[in-house]
Amino acid sequence: MERDTSSSDVSASHVGRARQRRRPTEATADGNRTNGPALLVNDQNKYKSMLIRTYSTVWMIGGFVLIVYMGHLYIWAMVVVIQIFMAKELFNLLRKSSEEKQLPGFRLLNWFLLPASLIVINDIAAYLFGFFLGRTPLIKLSPKKTWEGFIGASVTTIISAFVLANVMGRFQWLTCPRKDLSTGWLRCDPGPMFKPEHYSLGEWVPKGFPWKEVVLLPVQWHALALGLFASIIAPFGGFFASGFKRAFKIKDFGDSIPGHGGITDRMDCQMVMAVFAYIYHQSFISPQNYSVELILEQILRNLTFEEQKFLYQQLGEIFHESQLMQS
Repeated sequence: MERDTSSSDVSASHVGRARQRRRPTEATADGNRTNGPALLVNDQNKYKSMLIRTYSTVWMIGGFVLIVYMGHLYIWAMVVVIQIFMAKELFNLLRKSSEEKQLPGFRLLNWFLLPASLIVINDIAAYLFGFFLGRTPLIKLSPKKTWEGFIGASVTTIISAFVLANVMGRFQWLTCPRKDLSTGWLRCDPGPMFKPEHYSLGEWVPKGFPWKEVVLLPVQWHALALGLFASIIAPFGGFFASGFKRAFKIKDFGDSIPGHGGITDRMDCQMVMAVFAYIYHQSFISPQNYSVELILEQILRNLTFEEQKFLYQQLGEIFHESQLMQS
């Protein structure tokens, strides 16, 4: 009996030592799982995932271009549908987290084309650069995001912003405002932001260089600011969403888009970008776009008949005084 006890003690201590010896190995394996396959370059199924994401991306971009071509009313409808899907996914997430509390049903329920496109370009570029070159993890909240993808996407987005602004600014369909629910073609004075200007290169280029000046749209300089924000700041909306998903222990907000997750997974950065685009437009672009048409519309909409009559009298006096001074 003593032999059996001692042998069992020895075997138990041997197993304990073996377990202690295995722990570093197990930790290393877990660490490799965290830092290895989490990166796209080490993912064995990355090409299958890339194929699914490519199909979904082509459908999304194609559908988006078609809706933009159809006009403002359809863009408005698209925004409403996107908001409904996002609300559905977020309420569904809240419902799942509150199932044990037996709460009642949670199954309820312009922007600028350029900023929206920049977010799409940034996402695609970050994915491709990270897919082929990603080696260095960027942030723990999103282990698949890498510095290579972040830097490559930033450069691509800023260049794309400068080029896209020039292309989009030449179409009145994209620059004229829609003031009613009609669907016809638009014609208007695009304003100074979308009128080409000549910039002399001067001493910036050598003497034998064939181009001495370039023709750019003023909106392209503003596009650089939008591109910079879309590439550096807007992705933090995705990091915030990643932390949100990790807190709820889920991979995606939904499964509306194969290979991508839910609508919210694709629109997280768009929400941050939309807020910035609105503030930037109101701060730096809108004050430069006053026109007689816009002022008349504001007068008719916001002033009463008596106020309009008083304004007419005041303008008449100003014009009369100006004529007297000139004579």
